[in-house]
Amino acid sequence: MTGRMFKKIFNEIKKYDKIVLARHVGPDPDALGSTLGLKAIIEATFPDKKVYAVGNPASKFKYIGDVDKFTEDMYQNSLLIVTDTPDKARVDGVDPNKFKKSIKIDHHPFIEKFCDIEWIDDTASSASQMVMELAFNTKLVMTKEAAEKLYIGLVADTNRFLFYYTTAKTFDLVSRLIDETNLDFEKLYDNLYMRSFKEVKFGGYIADNLTVTEHGFAYLKITDDILEKYNVDAATAGNMVNNFNHIENVYAWGIFSYDKQNNNIRGSVRSRGPIINETISSKYNGGGHIYACGVRLKDFDEADNLINDLDKTCKEYIETSK
Repeated sequence: MTGRMFKKIFNEIKKYDKIVLARHVGPDPDALGSTLGLKAIIEATFPDKKVYAVGNPASKFKYIGDVDKFTEDMYQNSLLIVTDTPDKARVDGVDPNKFKKSIKIDHHPFIEKFCDIEWIDDTASSASQMVMELAFNTKLVMTKEAAEKLYIGLVADTNRFLFYYTTAKTFDLVSRLIDETNLDFEKLYDNLYMRSFKEVKFGGYIADNLTVTEHGFAYLKITDDILEKYNVDAATAGNMVNNFNHIENVYAWGIFSYDKQNNNIRGSVRSRGPIINETISSKYNGGGHIYACGVRLKDFDEADNLINDLDKTCKEYIETSK
């Protein structure tokens, strides 16, 4: 099945002279790495094609590459490829229905079909891994520039190969990537893990103020005044959730921050045991992987409801694990 899918996607890329690459709102390194990496691959393979990677820029990850400004004429007779995005509502800046043809490349559990061709592999570590696999199984040309972007995306989504969805295939693809492009991966970590002093201080605030529920769910609600005090935004807070993976007697944890730009609460939740995506997606219109989820909530009252539900999820996990 996958071999036919590789061929189908390659043939569509070959067919269209104009290709638009999109990803989810609030992009992380995998969303940016997979789109910008695929852009570099397509341009190297087909130099005459017009290829655009669109979506709102993320200044924090500017080192991965620049995005293109979307214009309405990009809809005309063009192919859309959406990476790292399971549902239409989260596609950043474009309407998939307005393109002549559309393709989804995604590693999240299926939510809805919104593209003509959908390649979904929820066993893959990242969308960046899937782009590597596509390139290595077709005539697409992998370049060092593309390899750098894809490596950053994969490393960020696996937290340096620590998460459960890091597989033998992940290591095989990364090994081939390094071997064929002479990738200097050590230097890539400098940008990925560099932190400003204000972020370090903010991380200290989070650690000092985490609340742990009776059944091992740790959380922090961050209001706008706290974000202003430390001169950070909701995205910065959410990105720090992986800093708290190994706290004794904490089974799941989340950071809930007020997002002034969208006037809602941005939540990032992680787990090292309890399955959390069912709780979040069923009642709170969020989603993600079984141990890593994101959610947008109306207010902190709704966040309190989710925190109570996640505490119950941890309680059930403890009871079933005995």
